[in-house]
Amino acid sequence: MAPDSFCPFDALTQLLARVKPAAGINSGSRPATKPAMKLVLAYSGGVDSEVLAHGLSLFAKQHPEFNYLLVHVHHGLSANADSWQSHCERRAREYGLPISVKRVTVASGARISLEAAAREARYDALRSELAPGDILLTAHHQDDQLETLLLALKRGLGPKGLAAMGEVQAFTPDNPLLRPLLTSSRAQIEAFAMAEGLSHIEDESNKDSRFDRNFLRNEVLPILTARWPAFAATASRSAQLCAEQQALIDEEVSLCLPAMLLSVPHSQAAVLDLKALAEQPGRWRPHLLRGFIEHRGFPLPSAAQLGDILAQLEAKDDAQVAIRIRSMVLRRFQYALYLDPVEVAPRVEQVLQGLDEDVRSHGSTLSWPIDSQSQLVANWSLTGPRLRLAKAGEVMLRFGASGSLRCHPHGRDKGRELKKLWQEFAVPPWERGRIPLIFSGEQLVAAVGLWVDKRYLADEGEGGWQFSLVEVNT
Repeated sequence: MAPDSFCPFDALTQLLARVKPAAGINSGSRPATKPAMKLVLAYSGGVDSEVLAHGLSLFAKQHPEFNYLLVHVHHGLSANADSWQSHCERRAREYGLPISVKRVTVASGARISLEAAAREARYDALRSELAPGDILLTAHHQDDQLETLLLALKRGLGPKGLAAMGEVQAFTPDNPLLRPLLTSSRAQIEAFAMAEGLSHIEDESNKDSRFDRNFLRNEVLPILTARWPAFAATASRSAQLCAEQQALIDEEVSLCLPAMLLSVPHSQAAVLDLKALAEQPGRWRPHLLRGFIEHRGFPLPSAAQLGDILAQLEAKDDAQVAIRIRSMVLRRFQYALYLDPVEVAPRVEQVLQGLDEDVRSHGSTLSWPIDSQSQLVANWSLTGPRLRLAKAGEVMLRFGASGSLRCHPHGRDKGRELKKLWQEFAVPPWERGRIPLIFSGEQLVAAVGLWVDKRYLADEGEGGWQFSLVEVNT
């Protein structure tokens, strides 16, 4: 794109037309009904986002069928932060676009830099403004791409890291992230802002070369681009080639991984079959492990961390493996890899109200929240293993019980102590205190997802309650 041909409106329109062809962008058509879609711009007020906000305002006039929002994140790190907010609010009024100002607290520490902490706070703020189907826009450009690529090289990252930023990426499972200016240079953007008379803020922290990205921008890139003017453009092509290579790897992983996932009755999430993983070629195992972690929605570990995880998993079978990396913990149990958050929501013991009421018709459903992410659901059914609660009495949901407590699971010839049943049903030790247990009085009558006590099992043709644990979408 030549400097005199750069136009943020065109860049935005062309990228959106590629991503959302069904919306009629760039075709002269309009959808029959207003789509439930909002274009959300991360708007700092710097020259890059100012230029893109200008382009978005022109786009909004031609496409009133969409919703729009500028999001300005007030980090509180600069004495000028309030004036930056005022600038963005004033410009938003001039553009005719709604704006949301998100004030965040940035807390850095020994394990996270100020840059990283501010970025995470900013991402959290942006996520809070996105509904499913909304599109996030950022104003990253070609020079930002070069900085990202050089930082990835410094960290020793592979193709996934060297792919740097894509024009289109997933920000959340429900929200794409678009970078319309990624093929444009900083010089083009600044020239456009000057030609259009667009006022913008100047963040004084950008001159502080103690920060890695600023060091590259202020000290390194001027030398590189003075020697090789096309360096940013050619580096972007390298990033694109890495992205294409990574896409092939991801496609192969997506084909192989499903056959390696195991469903276990006591867990809402799949686990990884370590026997199947061990059968794969050594070079593929890190990719498959990374794919499993990504499948579960956790941040991806570094190549060194992946290597350490695999080394511990390949240790002798009876070795206790529990590896904590950032927000996740990986554990091995009976040739399966479990992946859980480090912080789990506490579960609430409670009386299960309503089971004795007159709601016992086929298909009746009751539910009780047990933590911030899941609820216990009871369905009245005439088929399958189901719990008979014939007489009125207190039915209690508990978590954790004495290992000496006896229960007689349906389908078994005799009862056993709970500690033996946990082993027989292959429930990992750390999961046992989180299995929902149904008590009638002091009698354990069911372990949700595992068994119903034979003495409380409904007879053929008799109705009863089937309990399940259901994840809540937050």
